[in-house]
Amino acid sequence: MKTVRIGSGAGYSGDRIEPALELAERGDISYLGFECLAERTIALAQQARLADPEAGYDPLLEARMETVLAACIQRGIRIITNMGAANPHSAATAVARIARRLSLNGIKIAAVSGDDVLARITASPHKLMERPDDTTASLDGRIVSANAYLGIGPIVQALAADADVVITGRVADPALFMAPLVHEFGWHMDDWPALGRATVVGHLLECAGQITGGYFADPGYKDVADLARLGFPLAEVGEDGSAVITKVAGSGGTVCLQSCKEQLLYEVHDPARYFQPDVVADFSAVRLEPDGVDRVRVSGGSGAPRTGTLKVSIGYRDSFVGEGQISYAGAGALARGKLALEIVRERLRLTGVRTNELRCDLIGVDALHRGPVGDAPHRGPGPAAEPAEIRIRVIGRTDSLAEAVRIGNEVETLYTNGPAGGGGAFKSAREVIGVVSTLIPEAAVTPTVSYQVA
Repeated sequence: MKTVRIGSGAGYSGDRIEPALELAERGDISYLGFECLAERTIALAQQARLADPEAGYDPLLEARMETVLAACIQRGIRIITNMGAANPHSAATAVARIARRLSLNGIKIAAVSGDDVLARITASPHKLMERPDDTTASLDGRIVSANAYLGIGPIVQALAADADVVITGRVADPALFMAPLVHEFGWHMDDWPALGRATVVGHLLECAGQITGGYFADPGYKDVADLARLGFPLAEVGEDGSAVITKVAGSGGTVCLQSCKEQLLYEVHDPARYFQPDVVADFSAVRLEPDGVDRVRVSGGSGAPRTGTLKVSIGYRDSFVGEGQISYAGAGALARGKLALEIVRERLRLTGVRTNELRCDLIGVDALHRGPVGDAPHRGPGPAAEPAEIRIRVIGRTDSLAEAVRIGNEVETLYTNGPAGGGGAFKSAREVIGVVSTLIPEAAVTPTVSYQVA
């Protein structure tokens, strides 16, 4: 049975770069996928493109390509990535420029576009998925981006045209890994069971190190060796859609049943109906079995016909956030931290700082588990000891940048106007880009593929 080996070179925009090179040099793979795009990431990329028409692609694109491009081309490994973000064409031009600098002449680079549907979204109201009684009309004048989640079609088209590198904007995350399987095995675009199994593989690979021990390790409960050298995953996929998830021998991390199970369910609301642009995937019958050291066999899974609609991620100017932090240490640190928060709350009231939302946290005590100090859960017998150090954080949402700045300023004044021993103050103020979603007909989107030859 024919087998295709696909590696995952990144799970988010700022991910490590060395594990991807390790996969290229030692993974014996045919494809290397880089999943680097999140909902907020593409909204910020659209802002960057508005400021500079040549910008808007992933800021680490050049660094990643400088690192792995030669190794991939020399070994016949094809690269697929959504690092094009808001500007796949400029991203392709950047890769071509790097290829020429590395004397990698003749490589073919595909740019997939068509996901930008801002004009359609702003032309008429669309219902918001997160707010069923609201529409995009409530965001009038504040929308900065609207990108539809494309499917595998244009990527498969680019692979059929012998592209060495395929750069997309917003596509469904699993699509980066599904497309090579459809291309290699000749699956039809309405073979729902096959597309469902391909989605399983893509979903397991899309977050890179999460399935090899990252976002998983918990000392004493789930021990993972050598996380500083965490290896990223690869999949050996057969024509029937079954796969083995593994990693480069000798790399750090682990591939085990538990890490694979956790990733399979990651960000999945209903395993029996996981909506994708190409298929409604069904993970409910997926089987995971050990297959040796750092090897887990994956089988099962199916799919149903796609819905005919595409999800659109909408980025909009939401508000501003001001933040300030300061630390207290030694005896009485908790009491001094509580007093500091009381002072800042009162100062914000006295000076008339208007906030839509305000959080005052004692980091390490109540910042994550809200409630009275001392109620946060802890491990081990007996009551939790009073902390020897405390960091306070005050963060508020405002309607203007000027108001946001005042929040951090009030925390900073605790140096000389608050409890004894405050240190390490930090403050910031920034605009917040919110994200909401809607649905549009699949027929309303026309993906296109363009090519450059270095």
